[in-house]
Amino acid sequence: MTQRLKKQYIETIIPKLTVLYKYENKHQVPKIEKIVINRGIGDASQNQKMVEASLKEIAVIAGQKGVITRTKKAIAGFKVREKMPVGVAVTLRGERMYSFMDRLIHLALPRVRDFQGMNPKSFDKRGNYSLGLGEQLMFPEIEYSEVSQMRGMGISIVTTAKKPEEGLALLKEFGLPFAG
Repeated sequence: MTQRLKKQYIETIIPKLTVLYKYENKHQVPKIEKIVINRGIGDASQNQKMVEASLKEIAVIAGQKGVITRTKKAIAGFKVREKMPVGVAVTLRGERMYSFMDRLIHLALPRVRDFQGMNPKSFDKRGNYSLGLGEQLMFPEIEYSEVSQMRGMGISIVTTAKKPEEGLALLKEFGLPFAG
């Protein structure tokens, strides 16, 4: 089944951006390549149950199993040993990516308290967007009673845009609520 946002991209966003930026063919139009969800687990790295709980939450949110990220080298100042778990990450592509994006726009972001819109300055020089979420409860899949600790996450939306302006136009057309 084709996701709603993918259908919207093909039917309305490609023609609109082609006219706006005067692209010569539809393959020049920027698209979303992948979405990376990353969560640092910090002091919970000592506790294997917390690592597993975080991995399970990310899997429920993303609809895909994540991987545990580990340190490459030991740093005594941070009390970190080599190959110690420090985070959980998942990379979404294709249908799952569009499904997550749809849930983020229409279900999760409207549930954020005092939400004023996303910062339009959070683009890198290549048109990729990153945002941080303070807690996992904004996703309807997560039940409050099952959460042992509030942990935020970082979400990076990687696009094929060449400039931040093109990335902003693309994500605005998808319906991401930007401030201002």
